Amino acid sequence: MPHIVVEYSDTLTDAFDRPGFGAALHPVVAKTVDTAVAGCKTRFRRMEEAHLADGAPDLAMIHIEVSILSGRDAGTKRELSAAVLEVARAHVSPVPGLTVQTTVDVRDLDRDCYEKHEAVHPA
Repeated sequence: MPHIVVEYSDTLTDAFDRPGFGAALHPVVAKTVDTAVAGCKTRFRRMEEAHLADGAPDLAMIHIEVSILSGRDAGTKRELSAAVLEVARAHVSPVPGLTVQTTVDVRDLDRDCYEKHEAVHPA
């Protein structure tokens, strides 16, 4: 925890620095919600098919869903949303002729139901 899922239009494959985004994002998320970077997990899903707005081919999107343990106040969630958006914008290069919509949604994981197991296998 936190779990981060990033969906992005396939037209952004070369323009979206995903490794750089993940490396920059995890410390920001950890600091904002007071957790460890070691617990952050980001998954990327390239969308080969989507219908945006009127279907024009010059539109692309990035949607970032950040799931955190419940109990954070609305102000912390707003701060996290803004910070995630800022990091995302810094890791997408402009693509001539393409309009990119970037959105962030912060969600709660039910603290009473969330479970985690970590198995460490020594070398």
